[in-house]
Amino acid sequence: MKPAPFAYHAPTTIDEALAILGQDLDGSRLLAGGQSLAPMLNLRLASFDNLIDLNCIAGLDHIRIESGGIVIGALARQYDVAHNDDVRSRLPVLSTALGHVAHTAISNRGTVVGSLCHADPAAEIPAVWLAVGGKLSAQSPAGIRTVRAESFFDSNFTTTLKPDEVATEVRFDLATGTTGWSFEEIARRHGDFALAGVVIQLSLDGGSISDPRIVVFGVGATPVRLAGVETRIAGTSKLDDGLLDQVVADVTAELNPPGDIHATTEYRRHIAGVLVRRGIPRALEDAQSRV
Repeated sequence: MKPAPFAYHAPTTIDEALAILGQDLDGSRLLAGGQSLAPMLNLRLASFDNLIDLNCIAGLDHIRIESGGIVIGALARQYDVAHNDDVRSRLPVLSTALGHVAHTAISNRGTVVGSLCHADPAAEIPAVWLAVGGKLSAQSPAGIRTVRAESFFDSNFTTTLKPDEVATEVRFDLATGTTGWSFEEIARRHGDFALAGVVIQLSLDGGSISDPRIVVFGVGATPVRLAGVETRIAGTSKLDDGLLDQVVADVTAELNPPGDIHATTEYRRHIAGVLVRRGIPRALEDAQSRV
């Protein structure tokens, strides 16, 4: 199947892209990597009048350290981010997660910012961003607006971006002090979307867990931060079986994932608990190795 007809635009500046977008907000879509949009077009799950290709706009493919964060431009490819030395050394959980995203042919074109804006609830990058914190910059005719990670995702495939905004870059915060991470997911095959997954970041304060952040994905309409589990493990220095059993019970009580042809509600809830139980000790061990 081929896509329905549309007009193709290749602006060379953000202002030009915004002008084209503003002429038909409902009938226009933006293209960065196109690894989600193109299949939807070909299957006619999406149709519109104007396709605005951002790839001719210079200066949107940056990856840089800036004021305690890693800033990634809207055209920075997932493969380039995953193999960037600063990302690997300063935020290894992001490069690890990107290794689970689809396959090389796709990550060579797909973008980090595009994945965030697509907001697939089973995607890895939104969960990492929510776990570590950060903000996204969006430009409109009114100027530049920033949106924090915790305020960005609205529901399945929907965000709080406004129709007249173009996302230009995203910042992933870098934790201070001694910090460890873990990333876990279960998928049918490597590169498939996860049936369930978890991203964990935690720091050490005097040998005890401080500021734990636990985000599960693939189990709701958006990535879900498990505040109850975070509270339970905060301040502890030793993870015994009893505490981890309580963690699993908390996860089971807090989540009500959707069921579909790939996994039932009960299975997703079960594996979410397993992954959180597995991931917390690994994140703690990672933090302890950095002391």
